[in-house]
Amino acid sequence: MSVSKARKSAADPLAELPRWAQKLAQKYYTKTVSTFLLYGAVRDLQPVTQEDGSPGFGPLRTFLAEELFGGRDFVLFYDRSSGIRASSPETQKELHRSLAAYDTLYGTDYARSLPRDPGRALQILENFLRMRVSEGRSMALVIDFAETLVPAGEVSHLSAEDRFVLATLDKWAHDPQFLGGDVSIVLLAENLADVSQRLSRNPYVAPIELPLPTEEERLRYVRYKLEGKKLQSFSDVPLAGLAKMTAGLSRINLDRILTEALERGVRITSEQLKEKKREIIQAECHGLLEFIEPVNTLDAVAGHAKAKEMLRAAAAALKKGRLEVMPMGYLVSGPVGTGKTFLVSCFAGEIGIPVVKFLNFRSQWQGVTEANLEKIFNLLKALWPVAVMVDEADTFLGNRDSGGDSGTSSRVFGSIASFMGNTHYRGKIVWFLMTARPDLLPIDLKRQGRAEEHLALFYPETEEEREELFRVMQKKTGLKLEVPSVSELIPPETRQMSGADMEAVLVRTRFRALAQGREQATVEDLKAVFEDFVPPSYPLEIELQNLVALQECTSRELLPESFRRLDRDYITRRIRELKLLLEER
Repeated sequence: MSVSKARKSAADPLAELPRWAQKLAQKYYTKTVSTFLLYGAVRDLQPVTQEDGSPGFGPLRTFLAEELFGGRDFVLFYDRSSGIRASSPETQKELHRSLAAYDTLYGTDYARSLPRDPGRALQILENFLRMRVSEGRSMALVIDFAETLVPAGEVSHLSAEDRFVLATLDKWAHDPQFLGGDVSIVLLAENLADVSQRLSRNPYVAPIELPLPTEEERLRYVRYKLEGKKLQSFSDVPLAGLAKMTAGLSRINLDRILTEALERGVRITSEQLKEKKREIIQAECHGLLEFIEPVNTLDAVAGHAKAKEMLRAAAAALKKGRLEVMPMGYLVSGPVGTGKTFLVSCFAGEIGIPVVKFLNFRSQWQGVTEANLEKIFNLLKALWPVAVMVDEADTFLGNRDSGGDSGTSSRVFGSIASFMGNTHYRGKIVWFLMTARPDLLPIDLKRQGRAEEHLALFYPETEEEREELFRVMQKKTGLKLEVPSVSELIPPETRQMSGADMEAVLVRTRFRALAQGREQATVEDLKAVFEDFVPPSYPLEIELQNLVALQECTSRELLPESFRRLDRDYITRRIRELKLLLEER
């Protein structure tokens, strides 16, 4: 494997290369693989050596041509848009001579005008490769936008040209002449799922991920970009803070932020940096993820004392860096209106980590769903520590038995289950699956090693819990009212109120006062609204949601006193009865 001149003299010529490049070089040295598929952050900047020998950064194309394959005799590039290009004038002349000979032999005119279509371009490249390998020359061919040449999908659905390209690259991958010679063929694609599995899963093709830069790599780039400049003149955030707060961003994204600050005079603050980061990531994810900005801590959650205690203990472990004791994830269940989403957001606010919410990553187009999921996973790996919220998890994530879409749903479910269960991300990516029907969630996701802790939330039962809920909702809705005892105002038939019900009552109270021309509501307004309020009544559904949450809960202390006494056999029988009454299978 060739490296730049600045690195050839080092004891270990690979030591200064990025990890992905070291991995590629190590596979190359085994002489069992000559074709590599690079995916991930292939559009990001990479460390290169500048002309004066100082460290710098440049596009992947420059890194491959000058750093990784700098000692090769020939380095060529190809993609559908630009066609065949040489990395140096000497290589361009050699290619031109070869094409002139090819034209003489086959009656073509390629020396004057190189074709861009892959059908003819790959034939030219193969002829050039074989001739130079037979002469003992070393070569590297970089094929960009590989997904446009060998797209994912059934082979029978590909065009004749795409099938030819797939067959050609497949043949090159296990060709004895290329494997035995000094040849490297590198395919570039942003998403592995966009490339035909005939190549991505080919034993003669080595897929290698280019991850987003780590905190240390981001710090190195920030120092390079700001060399000779006074950081304090345009940033309130120190160097280390810039590197830490930009997790999930590429070097190109960093360059955009820093250039804007330097050239347009936009001062970098913590808030501005958070907002910019959110904009960039959400734009690059194309609506696959939504950033949730926590504004509260667990102090803002009414009731659920034991659940808050457990989450506070987890927050303390994260703050101490004790990732090994953290659950892989949480299943948060309970009837509608118990504040499951709010609880998770407040947990994230407790420890100050980013929170992302899964949006609809599924697509009707073949291969797009898997590609979207790959983008999400790559971003989560770069963002850690991060909390991931999945609302309505029982319907959103699907299951292994999903059919009718050529197996896409079952493959997606398998990918999610596998990623969630990867213990390498324990404490780094904390999953929160929220659902009112945990019984419908596949066992694969809620078993130990995935959503390990099962928290159950219930409506307030005691006067103390209702009073606490009222005070919290007062603060949330802005209703300033002195009420000695809210329990005395609630009619007996509506005592079982959810947080959403209580919030609705307080909003109506403010509206009633405003409708009567008063800015300040009174206790009489509140009492009148309580007496008039009829909460949505779904008694069988609520009972079922209570019982399935009770059945899934992994901590007795989370259960209200009335539920702790229930017999397990009775719970199981009653759940079956309720499902029959609700005509569920």
